[in-house]
Amino acid sequence: MTDNENRKEHIEAQLKELPRQPGVYLMKDETGMIIYVGKAKSLRSRIRSYFRKNDQTYKTRMLVKYIDDFDYIMTDTEVEAYILEANLIKKHQPKFNIRLKDDKSYPYIKVTKNVDFPRVFKTRIVKNDGAEYFGPFADVDAIYKTLDVIKDIFKLRSCKKELKADEPEDRPCLNYYIDKCLGPCIGAVSKEDYHELIDQVCLFLSGRQTELKQQVEKKMKEAAAERNFEKAARFRDALEAFKKLSESQKVMTDKNIDQDVAALVQGEEDNACAQLLLVRNGRLIGQEYFILQGTAEESKEETMASFLQQYYEQAAGIPDELLLNTKINYQELLAERLADFKGKNVSIQYPQKGDKKKMLLMAERNAEQNLKKEDIRSKYEKQRTSGAVEKLGKILGMENDPYHIEGFDISNIQGTDSVASMVVFKNGRPSKQDYRRFKIKTVEGPDDFSSMKEVVERRYARLLREDRKLPDLILIDGGKGQLNAAYEILELLGIEDLPIIGLAKREEEIFMPGESEPITLPHHTPTLQLLQRIRDEAHRFAVSYHRKLRSRRLTHSMLDEIPGVGETRRNALLQHFGSLAKIREAKIWQLKEVDGISGKTARKIYDYLRENMRVY
Repeated sequence: MTDNENRKEHIEAQLKELPRQPGVYLMKDETGMIIYVGKAKSLRSRIRSYFRKNDQTYKTRMLVKYIDDFDYIMTDTEVEAYILEANLIKKHQPKFNIRLKDDKSYPYIKVTKNVDFPRVFKTRIVKNDGAEYFGPFADVDAIYKTLDVIKDIFKLRSCKKELKADEPEDRPCLNYYIDKCLGPCIGAVSKEDYHELIDQVCLFLSGRQTELKQQVEKKMKEAAAERNFEKAARFRDALEAFKKLSESQKVMTDKNIDQDVAALVQGEEDNACAQLLLVRNGRLIGQEYFILQGTAEESKEETMASFLQQYYEQAAGIPDELLLNTKINYQELLAERLADFKGKNVSIQYPQKGDKKKMLLMAERNAEQNLKKEDIRSKYEKQRTSGAVEKLGKILGMENDPYHIEGFDISNIQGTDSVASMVVFKNGRPSKQDYRRFKIKTVEGPDDFSSMKEVVERRYARLLREDRKLPDLILIDGGKGQLNAAYEILELLGIEDLPIIGLAKREEEIFMPGESEPITLPHHTPTLQLLQRIRDEAHRFAVSYHRKLRSRRLTHSMLDEIPGVGETRRNALLQHFGSLAKIREAKIWQLKEVDGISGKTARKIYDYLRENMRVY
């Protein structure tokens, strides 16, 4: 029986056992990669339709062609399936789904309300940690401008220290002296007053500036009545700043409601742009746009529905009204989900006239312009990634393009702590989850050739043992010597046909096994620049690992020299503080908090590290 017949029989058996419950299904290719995620009222009906219908779209036919297996997750309700689908698309970014481009990279503003003196800063990771998040934002510059305004108005701390209200420090930083910070570190502002400011920051970020101004004005009058004129002056300055900010914001409606205005414009290629106007209390406070990929074979209704589903599963604020320029599929599911987030019903509208229609037209114009910008960026990005990969395959005379490239580098200083790195680029882009690093085990001293042999043998002997896919191309950092060392191992492993090249730094020459003359490419070509990026990334990854090991060795060595500190106490110190630098910064009372460290030992550690700071 052929592989194709086996595959068909396997899928037919699965189809017979499908449940009729709602849920999410995951289509996989022959490598096990998830290529499509979908939701269904009935898993049985929906999944079977992929393999039964004759009137499928081109996209569906292509999807089915690649399906080698599928999996599914049953849920109790269709709404649960709706939520799970959005989360799985975000996690796996399947190639056949409509996807928010670079979804994971969109930043948020984080307010750490769960500590004594909260911080306000940019982050790209959202956790269930008690903090408040605002976003996501497509425009990083907009975040920095917002943070600058917040710092100017509220004079919040910008340091990363863990401050305790009952443990004030001895001296403040420079920001306190130049009136850029209220000085919570030295107790110049109470925990309660600081949290009042943080509450105002959250109102500010939510666009509730009318409510915020009323609160600040009330606080100013209360502070003045209590003759706390310094505090009253801070509130007065904040009111002036709010006034200027409000003057710069466009009034969109006289209604005191929050609105999200979403317009979708589809591009000529496999992408679209979703534009959002954020209206809070009738004022336009900002705009964001998101590029969607995988939209060529989809209707506007499906594309807009998919965007809203993914966006609101991660958005930090839900409006009272959602204004759309196109009808959407699954409107009932979206409305139910938004109501869960908001705590009350959210109105979904498709305005045809009046001020709301004008807002949609404004969003459409911005979407069209942003799509043009993105098309230019996309062409440039394609030229330096997939386009460069295609040209590289032709230059090297390869039968297939080197979609999967693995690059190696060796790092050591005077033969100590020798390490190697392996980086992976797929379709011209780094695939960081596939990076690997190696401690050199069998080589003494600074022998790069032998070190390269060891790491290449370890990597590919393991792939062969585990019957895993080999890369399309190996890139070695170095010239003929390093290349021949690596190629010798490939021959021993019986995979000498695996394409491998070396890139020499000085002249940026490309060496191939058995070829006496190198290949030279102009320095401005995207193909050479791709190889340089892989080589430089392998070097960076190796050096960072080498520094980490060296720092760890020196740290252990230095701590071992302190009288009264053995292996147990050394490990306890490192586990508690995380690094030698943090141990050095610690006060005696902080050192005493470590298990097994007495007051006498804490004093010895404190004195020794300050006396020997310059040694390392």
